[in-house]
Amino acid sequence: MDDASAALVVDARGVVTGWSEGARLLTGFSAEEAVGRPVRELLAVEPGAEDDLPRRPVVPVGVVTVRHRDGHPVALRLAACRVHGPGDADAGHVVTALPADAEETTLAGRVFEQSSLPISVLDAEHRFIRLNAAAAEAMGGSEQDLLGRPFADVAGPGEATRSVNRHMRTVAETGRALRDESYSQAADPSQQVWDVEMWPVRDAAGRVVATALAGLDSTEQHRARRRLALLDEAASALGTTLDVGRTAEELVALLVPDFADFAAVDLLDWVLDAEAPPLRGDPEVTLRRTAHASAGPGAPDTVVPLGRTDVYPPYSPPARALREGRAVLARTGEPDFDRWMAERGAEALRACGACPTGIHSELAVPLRARGTTLGVAIAVRNIRPDGFAADDALLAEEIASRAAVCVDNARRFARERATALTLQHSLLPRVLPGQAAVEIAHRYLPSASAAGIGGDWFDVIPLSGTRVALVVGDVVGHGIPSTATMGRLCTAVRTLADVDLPPEELLTHLDDLVAHLAADEREDVPELGATCLYAVYDPVSRHLAVAAAGHPAPALLMPDGTCRLVPLNTGPPLGVGGLPFEATELELPEGCVVAFYTDGLIEGRGRDVDHSTQELCRALKAPAESLDALCDVVLKAVLPEEPGDDVALLLARTRALGAGQVAARDVAPDPGEVPAVRQWAVELLSAWGLDDIAFVTELVVSELVTNAIRYGEPPIRVRLIRDRTLICEVTDSSSTSPHLRRAHAFDEGGRGLLLVAQLTQRWGSRQADGGKTIWAEQALPRR
Repeated sequence: MDDASAALVVDARGVVTGWSEGARLLTGFSAEEAVGRPVRELLAVEPGAEDDLPRRPVVPVGVVTVRHRDGHPVALRLAACRVHGPGDADAGHVVTALPADAEETTLAGRVFEQSSLPISVLDAEHRFIRLNAAAAEAMGGSEQDLLGRPFADVAGPGEATRSVNRHMRTVAETGRALRDESYSQAADPSQQVWDVEMWPVRDAAGRVVATALAGLDSTEQHRARRRLALLDEAASALGTTLDVGRTAEELVALLVPDFADFAAVDLLDWVLDAEAPPLRGDPEVTLRRTAHASAGPGAPDTVVPLGRTDVYPPYSPPARALREGRAVLARTGEPDFDRWMAERGAEALRACGACPTGIHSELAVPLRARGTTLGVAIAVRNIRPDGFAADDALLAEEIASRAAVCVDNARRFARERATALTLQHSLLPRVLPGQAAVEIAHRYLPSASAAGIGGDWFDVIPLSGTRVALVVGDVVGHGIPSTATMGRLCTAVRTLADVDLPPEELLTHLDDLVAHLAADEREDVPELGATCLYAVYDPVSRHLAVAAAGHPAPALLMPDGTCRLVPLNTGPPLGVGGLPFEATELELPEGCVVAFYTDGLIEGRGRDVDHSTQELCRALKAPAESLDALCDVVLKAVLPEEPGDDVALLLARTRALGAGQVAARDVAPDPGEVPAVRQWAVELLSAWGLDDIAFVTELVVSELVTNAIRYGEPPIRVRLIRDRTLICEVTDSSSTSPHLRRAHAFDEGGRGLLLVAQLTQRWGSRQADGGKTIWAEQALPRR
């Protein structure tokens, strides 16, 4: 028998029972010397490895070293075939042997040996019985060292090892092939990732006698999938809010710990202040720390507190990234990086309280959006053994570009919001004018939603005769266009109020104005629309006249504690046109509280308007120290935690002028009645203690009454009102309005109204259904 046909028979106990001539030629032992001896005694054991024999299989397979009869070791390749006895009992093995350096004679054997894929065969106990060179290299040893050893001992502890063992057990039990992705340490992306294919090996009878494993190194594919997953996560995780600081926090949370051991975002100061970018860059790179995150123990910690500025030297990676406008990758061994780490890296590691390894790699990526540099994102590694590579730089640039757009969007939103808020605050009344008709308290809450500042507004306008106009409105849309439209309407309302138009007529003129504005706008501007409520309260008659254009009705709290909505015939929103506006008139007792508001107080996504209105009425009835405190009570009770729209709230508590502050009398249409009226006025001022202004008042009353008798129509009535000023009113039935004119030197008349204008603070006229009223106000003497 030649070398290729060497064979031996081993029983179930591992004792040699048969010995071929080829076995004698390979080992030097004759059949008489080998038969009856345990096969293990023929193995060559290295010094100190005797204790390992019991853990080896009874019948060794693969490449093993045997002891030649003359004492020198001989490397043989063994293959074993199990032999079954009666009743399928284990009868031993037939073992064939070849020199270890003998070339494979079969094509299949050569394919196995020369395969670039790691391929190994394991027995039922998951012990290696055959490995090719690629498998032995992947497992970190030689085939001779690995044969007979369990897979779990070679691969080491870990979830990946347990997963492969479970799958091999399933293959052996079910006879089905399986696939598993295995990587030794999931927390360490630097480890290799293997795509392992497992399939059963069957004997001639179809029984599963072993499990074969083939591995494909899929590390690069795995890392590519991780990069794609990170990009996909960036699309959903970045820019969830229009807040610069929050967006920076989202970026570092995305990078740590999946991409870096430490990450930070530093922004230029003007970005955080919502200002326009400077025309020229600062020669020194000064950035403000906006967000940072560390992977945990052993990872670097920040040396720059949040909100603090830091100056980066020109050689540092962040300064280079800003200067060059691209990602800068720096590693240990580069002079500039070593210098930078000597200055900052040691501080960062000391700050974390543990320094297992130094920072060996840093990646700085500029945050650029729409051609503007906003700041820099910094990522460093010290726990991970692998440094940043070119692919990492490309990935970081892609993520940074998305984050930069989100930061720029947030900056632009903050800038537009600040502009709109400033414009709106400049248009809203800061200090409400002094008047005696009502006590006023108000609140304005701008929306924090991404839609921007809305066009809500309110106003309190003093009118003649101690009356007051209360206005609240809302322009459709958000942002600067809505705020600008609100400013136009606010100005228009004040102008129309100065003409002293009734509420329904004022809204009609305002409706025309909005329609003209909408017609004049460009096609790319959204359609204009607005709602408005205009009310006039007279403290003398205690009458409240209210008209609304698509606006919610005000709530009325009576002195007895009952609260209800004012019943209104609400007209269409401004700009719709085609329908008239109607006013509702009420007579109110003194001390009523009227609540005017915009729809943001009671409307919103998921909110029931009726329920919100009930909450408003309930809140108005709550006890409060003052009207101002009642505003806070209402907002807290009615509004959700995060309102989705602007809210304007105006509370007015009505007052009434007593009988001792108002006096009136009818005037006959006879010029001879004028002296009697003058005398009546002088006596009334004396009773009021206003003798100091009696002379001027006498002249004003004389001129206004004379004009009414001469140019007006009866009935004529004169009224004096003592409030914060002295008001003189003369009413007649003529609708012709007076006007100033320049009298010539020899004209006998035409100087009356000019004289009134010179002697009083202000004067004017207002139309009514039955005629007109001419009025003039005088300042009261100082006490």
